[in-house]
Amino acid sequence: MSELGYARWLMGSSLAFHIVFAAIGVAMPLLMAIAEWRWLRTRDPVDLALARAWAKGTAIFFAVGAVSGTVISFELGLLWPRFMGFSGGIIGLPFGLEGFAFFTEAIFLGIYLYGRDRIPPRVHLFAGVVVAVSGALSAFFVTLANAWMNSPAGFRLDAHGRPVDIDPIAAMFPPGWGTEVVHVLLSCYLATGFAVASIHAALLRRYPDSVFHRRALGIALAVGGVAAVLQPVSGDLSARSVAGRQPAKLAALEGQFETARGAPLRIGGIPDPEARETRFAVEIPRALSLLAFHDPDAEVRGLNEFPRDEWPPVLWVHLCFQAMVGIGTMLMALSLAGAALAWRARGVPRQRWFLGAVALAGPLGFVALEAGWMVTELGRQPWAVYGVLRTADSVTPVRNLAVPFWAFTAIYLVLTVMVAVLLWRQVAKTVPGREAKPAGAAPEPGPP
Repeated sequence: MSELGYARWLMGSSLAFHIVFAAIGVAMPLLMAIAEWRWLRTRDPVDLALARAWAKGTAIFFAVGAVSGTVISFELGLLWPRFMGFSGGIIGLPFGLEGFAFFTEAIFLGIYLYGRDRIPPRVHLFAGVVVAVSGALSAFFVTLANAWMNSPAGFRLDAHGRPVDIDPIAAMFPPGWGTEVVHVLLSCYLATGFAVASIHAALLRRYPDSVFHRRALGIALAVGGVAAVLQPVSGDLSARSVAGRQPAKLAALEGQFETARGAPLRIGGIPDPEARETRFAVEIPRALSLLAFHDPDAEVRGLNEFPRDEWPPVLWVHLCFQAMVGIGTMLMALSLAGAALAWRARGVPRQRWFLGAVALAGPLGFVALEAGWMVTELGRQPWAVYGVLRTADSVTPVRNLAVPFWAFTAIYLVLTVMVAVLLWRQVAKTVPGREAKPAGAAPEPGPP
């Protein structure tokens, strides 16, 4: 593998690892704050126990996310110095603001974790809300930087290719920033909501009378389900934004090699860049033109109109896009089914088939999240800054990048095992026999 390949794999694996913790850091505090709010309203000890349990999970993921995020900050400077040299003065503002949001989240998480019996309950809830808001703001500012990489703005190039006339505000809010930010935030709430719901759904199948897990499932499904229903709308807006700004990416998403009016939407299929065709796809006539431009006869530019060295990796972009859309559709359908069952039952659904489906769907949100980021990053290639700076021109001249690649891969594996062990211990403490109960109530049976 080339040095560029190792640099891309190292950055990609770091982002793939970190994005899980970043997404949970955005959404988990919201679940925690909702449980805390319910406890203030009802004084139900189950809500208090749920807020405490989710606070511990938030702390675990925040700690590991802080470590992996710091690694990425160093990698940006060490692996991609030419990119940072070019763009640092343009998009330094959102990175700096993300740092402020991160430290705000850390401060108020500390207040929330250690101040429960030391500050008034409403102030304690306020601290939890600040954690949730600042976590979302962190994702907001980072996504603005990524949006700039996909649609650079706020500068012009002089005769020597150097950025001049820099406008930091215009750079921070480039064309398409709104759709990308909304799509990312919804994906965080969707993935985390379903992951949490899956744990409690699995335990609820085993302990169907558990008030703790039923309450937790209801809150997690409400957050994840609403995000799942809204995500297709956000995805449609994002796709239309891509169609206007990055036509080569759109063509790669759909495996569209020939320019065509009334282009079809493809479901499945395997693009073959050498033969310049997509095989085995189910095609819906004129649907791509309709969805991308709201005109069934609109022209969609094919990959053949672009130089071959400016094509993204078509196969991977297409497959990741199909996985993201397919999983998103499944989770939306499951959310709507859950809403219908909840409406009929006037409460959290109890059907074992539904609980089993939610339990199995738990990891899918994060699979879709990872696939979506692959689409975003791979679909921009070969550009680090779309149309301005190539990835190959951004990499460090340092050699032997295989060493840090394998070293960091080992570190990420160790951290993954540690997080899994900590979470297993945390989940084991939430068996029904240990949840909060009225005085004198008989304990429910725990796991054998």
